[in-house]
Parts: sequence; structure tokens; C-alpha cells
Amino acid sequence: MSVILRAAAVSDRGRVRENNEDAVHAGPRLIAVADGVGGGPSGEIASEIVIRTLAEMDTDPPPRSLAEAVAAANQRLREAIQADPTLEGMGTTLTAMLAHGDTLELAHIGDSRAYLWRDGKLTQLSRDDTFVQGLVDQGLISSAEARVHPQRSVVTQAMHGAVIEPSYTSVTPRPGDKFLLCSDGLSDYVDVEAIAQTLGSIEDLEECARALVDLALAADAPDNVTVVVATPEF
Repeated sequence: MSVILRAAAVSDRGRVRENNEDAVHAGPRLIAVADGVGGGPSGEIASEIVIRTLAEMDTDPPPRSLAEAVAAANQRLREAIQADPTLEGMGTTLTAMLAHGDTLELAHIGDSRAYLWRDGKLTQLSRDDTFVQGLVDQGLISSAEARVHPQRSVVTQAMHGAVIEPSYTSVTPRPGDKFLLCSDGLSDYVDVEAIAQTLGSIEDLEECARALVDLALAADAPDNVTVVVATPEF
């Protein structure tokens, strides 16, 4: 059995930002969200480089492993910085899922997120690489406190062309599953109950993705917001 993905993506610059530093891909083999960091136009450049590199995996069969593709994307960031030193300091998060055989491989670094909606329950598949997640892990603050913490956007890992340690895992999809990848423009401003309700109540993927972005905009989210909603097909 070989799984493919039916996916829809929506990205919006948000209520405040003048530019959109998010980049996204939604294809039959690969879905991915990257949220640029570094300020100015450099965040846009970093996320675009990484997504463009990862998009080369959207073939059957993929030309390399997901880990190899992430390493290649990180190397292209380094080459871009070497070619233009004014880009030093740019970086990007990355959350990506690749359909490979009967599984979905997940790569993650930063604070964009991956969720699974299954049997009416929403489960976060990724762990945020952030300062506040470290506080949560130590039991110093709750997850609810983390959502409003003034340092919630401080990432402890991102792709920036130097040494990185992404996390990798895999998921065996089932009929009826929905997968959500999103930048923190959604997860920082819309609670998980509202996300779960939207995923469970709207079948059309494009409509569902648009509704999730609209929830972030209705919350006056100042950040860019990007979502991919996908279901497996067998």
C-alpha cells in the first residue's frame, strides 16, 4: 500500500505585518510549512529556499530521504549566506511531512507545528523548539501560560545554515485522518479546542484551511499565518 496526500494550503500576512515570511508547499507526496526568522526580507528568503528545496521531494518515489532533503536545504541556506553576507542571521522553522510507502515521515525544527486529528481528537505531533516549551517541560509554567508568555516566540532551534538537530518521526495514517501543519501565527492565537472543532466540522480541505486562517485573523493575530490541511488517500 502506498499513501498519497490530498492537501490544501492558505497563507496570509496577517493584520500587522507588511510582508509574509512564511512559505508553504502542499502536494501529493509532501506538505511543508516554513516560517522565516531574522527580520526584514531575509526571513522570506530563508523560508523560500527551504521550501523550494524540499519541494523536490514531491515525486514518486522521493529522490532522497527526508533527512537528506532537510540537510540539503540547510546547506543551500549556508551557500546563500556565503554568497551574500548581508543575509547572515537569517533562518527559518520547518515542519514537513513526506508520504513514503504506507507511512508519513515528519521532520520538525522550530515552532511551526504538526497536528493529527483522528477519531474526534487533536494530537500535537511536533514539540516546539522554544524557550517557553523548555519551561513547560520543567514544570515551571503550564501550556496555557506558555501561550501568553512574553517570550513565547523565542525559538531555540531554526534552520540557519549551521549545525542543526531536527527531530524526525513517522506516523502510520488511517482513513479519516486529517493532518494540520501551521506556523505559529495560528497556534499562538487560536486555542486547540477551536482548531479541533474546525478540523472536525469542515470536510472541504480548502474551506477548512481558510476557516483556520480566518480564526487567527479574527483574533487579531499580528503574525503571518499559514496552514496546510491534508488527508491520506490509499
